[in-house]
Amino acid sequence: MFIFYHGEIAHPEKADTMIRWKIIGIIATLVIIFSFPIYVLQEKSRQSAARDIRHHPPTFVGSDACRDCHRGEYDKWMGSHHQLAMAVASEETVLGDFADAEFRHFGITSRFYKNGARFMVTTRGPGGEMGDFEITHTFGWFPLQQYLIPFPGGRLQCLPIAWDSREKRWYHLYPDRPMASDDWLYWTNNGQNWNAMCAECHSTDLRKNYDPETERYRTAWSEISVGCEACHGPGSDHVAWAELPEMGRPDVADTALTVRTSGLTSARQVQLCAPCHARRMSLDDNIHAHADFLDYGIPQLLSEGMYFPDGQILDEVYVYGSFIQSKMHARDVRCSDCHDVHSIRRIKDGNDLCLQCHRAAIYDTRDHHFHKKVGEPGDPIRAESGEILFDVGTGASCEGCHMPGRHYMGVDYRPDHSFRIPRPDLSLALDTPNACNRCHVDKTVQWSVDAMGKWYGKKIRPHYGTTLAAGRQQDPDALAELVRLAGDRLYPDIVRATALSLVSVYPDEAASKALERAISDESALLRHTAVNRLAIPGLQQRIALVGPLLYDPVRAVRIETARSLVAAVQGGYGTPLREPYEKALAEYIKAMERTGDFAASRHNLGNLYADLGQPDQAIGHYQRAIDIDRLFYPAKVNLAMLYNTMGKTDPAEALLREVVDAHPDLHDIQYSLGLLLAEKKDFDQAVIYLGDAAAGLPQRSRIQYNLSLLLKQLNRHAEAENALNRAILIDPENADYLYALAVLYMESGRLDDALKVAVTLRKNHPDLAISVNLVDHIKKLLAKTN
Repeated sequence: MFIFYHGEIAHPEKADTMIRWKIIGIIATLVIIFSFPIYVLQEKSRQSAARDIRHHPPTFVGSDACRDCHRGEYDKWMGSHHQLAMAVASEETVLGDFADAEFRHFGITSRFYKNGARFMVTTRGPGGEMGDFEITHTFGWFPLQQYLIPFPGGRLQCLPIAWDSREKRWYHLYPDRPMASDDWLYWTNNGQNWNAMCAECHSTDLRKNYDPETERYRTAWSEISVGCEACHGPGSDHVAWAELPEMGRPDVADTALTVRTSGLTSARQVQLCAPCHARRMSLDDNIHAHADFLDYGIPQLLSEGMYFPDGQILDEVYVYGSFIQSKMHARDVRCSDCHDVHSIRRIKDGNDLCLQCHRAAIYDTRDHHFHKKVGEPGDPIRAESGEILFDVGTGASCEGCHMPGRHYMGVDYRPDHSFRIPRPDLSLALDTPNACNRCHVDKTVQWSVDAMGKWYGKKIRPHYGTTLAAGRQQDPDALAELVRLAGDRLYPDIVRATALSLVSVYPDEAASKALERAISDESALLRHTAVNRLAIPGLQQRIALVGPLLYDPVRAVRIETARSLVAAVQGGYGTPLREPYEKALAEYIKAMERTGDFAASRHNLGNLYADLGQPDQAIGHYQRAIDIDRLFYPAKVNLAMLYNTMGKTDPAEALLREVVDAHPDLHDIQYSLGLLLAEKKDFDQAVIYLGDAAAGLPQRSRIQYNLSLLLKQLNRHAEAENALNRAILIDPENADYLYALAVLYMESGRLDDALKVAVTLRKNHPDLAISVNLVDHIKKLLAKTN
């Protein structure tokens, strides 16, 4: 039998098949129809999850919360310098010898022992008195470990006797001198205070919580060492996201991590590392939400005492300031291209690390380095101290030549990350170190220069170090090059900002113009340096020039601008900018109070309150700066200046004498003391200090001029004449100097000489009535004598 189906004749078996397919099609359609609301619900669930994740500010959850999903990264982190950065003192964490070990330093014997489970030390404490102290925390692991001791006020202090993890011995961090108990660096004082000096880089989610009024700390952290969230930021949102079913995880940026850490440029990645790997002044806790490094802190420039003039490391400046000078950084090489970010170890050994980018056939050859390779017969390479630093053939090591380092904290060798070409020629010119003589200690620098010339040719290689060195010496001929360097965007920002800071000491229009141009530079570091160093006497002009930077997106620039505008606003010129000014100034005060345990911050607050017309507040902060660090002379100088304006000349003189006695090379302070003594009519003493200042700052014409006036007061006319002539030689058209010399000649009866000077004065300044009158007056005197 046949069945008619949709107008067609079908076989019964085929008809059954068609019916089955029809039923399946209907069911499939129903599934699609009824699954649509399920999809909508699922999407709504994902959106709801996303809202829940973002509803509350993320919190810190600890590195163990990362372990199950990120086992490989976690295992690398375990045992790393970050993971071992700090710990509670225990049998597992303490490396030092506490079996009644003794250590002797400048006649003081310290003893390390245990009292039950407690780790103890008998040593000098506050005031230099011997005492017993409990060690509660370890600090670091290799190549040295320090120990922390609690004190009242929430303080943890770093013991200066450390454990050499390599040599298994106790040693002193300051081996060459005994430390007075009132020295800032003495271990119970602020220079060795963990809360201020160390904590934020050895713990995670560090909140300093310093109260400048009570001078107490409530320092807290979420993890005692440097954990996952020290780089990735608070992880609660990411953990909540990861705990959702895979199909239900919302599409959120960076998988709900607070800080993006992948796919970064070199500039962004180094800013991620910089809060701990830079010498800087912190403005805030590391809240993992700063758009620019200068929102968090102000990096140290290539300043004298911190860096050699060519930018090589000198003091303990860490890595940031070196690396951002390098061509590596300029060409987008990142920290993670050389270091595993979780273990912190190098990703390759020896030259293989550099040969990732640099062709072995060119650079890993004798034709390039002219040295024996590691393992070839030869003598060991020794440091200046005689210590063997490298294996045989270190000259064939990329690091040996291009990353010459220094020892810090006695035993911690740290390579310079500016990756520079060895320049013994700069050693000759600037007295800087070089990689060649670091190993070839029995050779002269000239020998190294000759060897480099023989191998690579006697090329003239300009280097910004020569310009910075001349700027440090305030060489008048260096100004043009400093201005050029500060404005050249082909150089690293830290080099340009350093040049700009040196430009600021020159009383020259070209220097002022360079600083004014830098106010609008794209680099926040240049803008900050410009505002910090720009001296504009006219308050209205200052408001017009730097006022717009109160709206700068970067905190360091914004707050420095507010600080620089205090006098202008106090003078009534900043009314239209009053709101952003007050907001930025409040930010400035908060930042300085946060670091009010440092002498420099108290000094800054003293300067601020002096400008605000609150002398009592200013005196309090200056005095606290001196109490924190008796060697911090800027606070003494500015307190002396404030006392002088208040008519308190005796304490002002005492402070300036204290500074000059301790720092006879501070000629500006000698100048200030000389002027103060002259005000007090102590001319015999005043002339001594003005004379020292004039000799120490021979290019400062005003000092010569004031010295001449004082010498004239003492009837030492010949010396006064010499001083005035030195001033005129520096500034030949200065009307004050020419007038003073003409008067001096008149009073000495040398009217012909006086007339010559007066004619020069009239020629250079024809619009000055006094110049015309002086010529006429001298001519009349000459007529009378004839």
